[in-house]
Amino acid sequence: MEPPAPPRRVTIVDVARHAQVSTTAVSKVLRNAYGASPEMRAKVRRAIEELGYRPLAAARGLRGQTYTIGVMLPDIRNPFFPEILDGVTGCLEATDYQVLLGPGCNGEKEEARVTEAMIDRGMDGLILVAPVSPRPHLEHVAAVVPTVVVGRHGHSPAYDSVGDDDVTGAALVVGHLAGLGHRRIAHIEHHETDPTRSVEMPNAQRADGYRRAMRDLGLDQEIDVVSTTYTQQGGYEGARELLSRARRPTAVFAGADIVAMGVLEAVAEAGLSVPGDISVAGYDNTTFAALGPISLTSVDQAGSEIGRNAARLLLERIANRGKPSVQVSLSPTLVTRRTTAAPPT
Repeated sequence: MEPPAPPRRVTIVDVARHAQVSTTAVSKVLRNAYGASPEMRAKVRRAIEELGYRPLAAARGLRGQTYTIGVMLPDIRNPFFPEILDGVTGCLEATDYQVLLGPGCNGEKEEARVTEAMIDRGMDGLILVAPVSPRPHLEHVAAVVPTVVVGRHGHSPAYDSVGDDDVTGAALVVGHLAGLGHRRIAHIEHHETDPTRSVEMPNAQRADGYRRAMRDLGLDQEIDVVSTTYTQQGGYEGARELLSRARRPTAVFAGADIVAMGVLEAVAEAGLSVPGDISVAGYDNTTFAALGPISLTSVDQAGSEIGRNAARLLLERIANRGKPSVQVSLSPTLVTRRTTAAPPT
């Protein structure tokens, strides 16, 4: 016995017959084009709903737009990136655009594969979050499809960018810890493998801001940086290295909240307390930083606001490919909680 044939996909012709209008009228409604009366729009929309019609994205692309926006996230495990995504989706909520995600996996080859797949599928625009690809590649992508880059500090005429003043954010942490009386303040950074892009990456900017702030406070001799990764494991390994020293720090500035989670784990494993023995501060002010049992002091870089700005700029660029590029830099604030206090006497 042969299996039953799959149900036939509803077409624009079916919608036109059901609504008793022409296919041209249906097309106008789908494209939100001029010339369709309110009554006609209502009839077509009702027919679409009753039949369950879904326009093919490829067919929409042939007409000029697919109403899809690709968002590349470097690490889906980092809880800060969903906050950016919330801002993006919030800005697009009242539009016809749909967001599709792609993992960049913190690698150039992976990013290139994701961005090329998004371009091949006719997405109307891309938002690339903290991409590690060289600027020439980013500019190549932006030449093909409207692009907004989030978290890179370099300016380019090819794409818009949104970021946080990471140098200032790092200075807020160091100033807070020094104000509590700490001198031995260490920093866990994300190791930068490509020196040509180091000036543009947020992790490098935070490490630079830490060093500048320590020097400005006369703490040059206390500068102590451990390079790992912006992951919980990276924070754990970095903290283990700092705690093994004969003269261990009294405070640790983790370059991201996810890193701070690893630091807290290592401190507890060593039988020490936070902030009794060592203070810990993070960066991103993610949702779990405010949870009562954690209560992490952290820099708030307004992830949702970053996402909203990125989506807004992308819509503007989709509407006008020739407009001058725009760079938006947001000012961070410090949220102090229970993981930081005066150093032990």
